[in-house]
Amino acid sequence: MIRLSAFADEIAADPAIQVAVLLSEHIHFVEFRSAWETNVLDLSDQQITEVRRIFTANQIGVSALGSPVGKVPIDTSFEAYQQRVERAIVVAQALGTSSIRMFSFYPPTDPADSDYAIWRDEALRRLRLFTERARAAGMILLHENEKGIYGDTIARNVDLLQSINDPAFCSVLDPANYLQCAQTPYPDAYEAILPWLRSVHVKDVRADGKLVVAGAGDARWPELLQRLRQDGYDGFLALEPHLAAAGQYQGFSGPELFRQASQALQHLLQQMNWDYA
Repeated sequence: MIRLSAFADEIAADPAIQVAVLLSEHIHFVEFRSAWETNVLDLSDQQITEVRRIFTANQIGVSALGSPVGKVPIDTSFEAYQQRVERAIVVAQALGTSSIRMFSFYPPTDPADSDYAIWRDEALRRLRLFTERARAAGMILLHENEKGIYGDTIARNVDLLQSINDPAFCSVLDPANYLQCAQTPYPDAYEAILPWLRSVHVKDVRADGKLVVAGAGDARWPELLQRLRQDGYDGFLALEPHLAAAGQYQGFSGPELFRQASQALQHLLQQMNWDYA
């Protein structure tokens, strides 16, 4: 049975409000990205303890840590940046999840070095080291195909997955992100990354660039959901609708728009009689 999750900071900054809306929508998991307008990796240990208390009291589980690891220029100091990976592992363990969402770096800060092919080897070197550390800690990295990072297109994403070839390095499928990179999410991206697929992010986008609820854009959500079911997918569908704002590090919908996104997805699942929790 599939399970619904959400980037609950799309609802509000306050975890208590996040939880109230999630429960009203019968969603019992979060892909935890931020609280109190602070990124998950910048929260204090005390704040993480409070988040865990709120989630536990309301029977909310953490499907993955929505970390920003790898969402920096490739020429960022690797030695300094490793601390972010270590913090992600500590926080994930504290929140009871073994999955960490992450990215594969932006082009260098110098525009003259922005050719993706130039920095492929360095991206792979860093990701392999991150993967080794994650595996040693019992974690799984979930690489997201974010626009503008190395692995944003189907070909480069598959290159990373094939080259690293490690069970601790898996893939997120974000159909809207592929559309924003002029890629075809279904069937092309789906079939290409299927061997590594561990998580699905739910948002949709129209041809004019407007982000919309699942099924109202060009991601072919009804067909994608049918194929996921046919292929035996039993992971999370994580709502990340971005209906009010879409920034570089997170989006926002607000309670009412989030409810619209949730109900659109659940309606699609109910139409096909796919049980979910």
